[in-house]
Amino acid sequence: MAGTMSPGRAPGSTWAWRPVAQDALLARAFHSCTELQGRFYLVGGLLAGGARVPSSDTVIFDPARGQTVLLAAQGGPPRSHHDAAPVGGRWLCVVGGWDGSRRLASIAALDTEQGVWEAWTATPGNCPPAGLSSHTCTRLSDQELRVSGREGGIRTQRRFGSIYTLKLDHNTRTYCYEEESCHTVSRSGHCAALLPTPGPHPGHRLLLFGGCNSVEPEVAGQWSHGKIKEEPPMTPCLMEQLARLVSSGQGSHQGPPGLRHHSCSVVGPFAVLFGGETLTRARDTICNDLYIYDTSKSPPLWFHFPCADRGLKRVGHRTCLWNDQLYLVGGFGEDGRTASPQVCILELFI
Repeated sequence: MAGTMSPGRAPGSTWAWRPVAQDALLARAFHSCTELQGRFYLVGGLLAGGARVPSSDTVIFDPARGQTVLLAAQGGPPRSHHDAAPVGGRWLCVVGGWDGSRRLASIAALDTEQGVWEAWTATPGNCPPAGLSSHTCTRLSDQELRVSGREGGIRTQRRFGSIYTLKLDHNTRTYCYEEESCHTVSRSGHCAALLPTPGPHPGHRLLLFGGCNSVEPEVAGQWSHGKIKEEPPMTPCLMEQLARLVSSGQGSHQGPPGLRHHSCSVVGPFAVLFGGETLTRARDTICNDLYIYDTSKSPPLWFHFPCADRGLKRVGHRTCLWNDQLYLVGGFGEDGRTASPQVCILELFI
């Protein structure tokens, strides 16, 4: 049945998603899921396949207690295919997305202390995208995000993808887009991973995966040592388990072909991708595979861990890190229409 998960371990498998909570409020896809102060904030999304108008709900999941509540905040933005990032340890900034009639580039921010939504204001000199959906928004610092992906509608989509630095000021409740001089392949439904660069010149690179037919990751930003001040989540146990998992597999220089609307989380030197929809097949397009991109190798290698459980197929879902665990939240199942109400954690059997 679409939308359900098997809690058991498939014979011969090295990993599984174990359900830890279930609530109808969590059943959505193409939403955002952001960890802030130990709680997951789910904003918007589509509640059923074929829906045109996205939800304006904000749902809070407490992973420590396994409890889900609907936030009673006025003015929640109807959004899907958007992205979000925490700012100042207090605000949840929702960037762009589809509102049911058009693609936006504006910023809506939830003040999590006051429980109210605010519409932040663009500053003079703002150079916004034509409209954003199925894009990525990566936090570089408390004042800067890096935005990459689709601009405008399908008819106005460029042959290349623009990259923007989005500057935020939570004191004045303002924002400003600045277009970067570099471009990428035109991508939609991709993911982004800010990963450390090992070797004699350490730093960080922002890599884009999927969202087009190319199997190669693309660099959307590069910073020398000390330029990125973000502290990554502390995940020593999960990182060790992933290292043991890839040591048991056969690495490849080629990544998954034509994957989109998958999830991605960074765990130390690893980018962990799951699920999504493949552009290379006409039928049975929704996936349930786990891919790990290991940047501790030189050159980096891909590791593919397939799954035989069709109940694990997911598209438009999210993964989120907390307390040394990787959580899976929402997404449509195998039929592409039924949203999962479950929260699961990744278990590795190594």
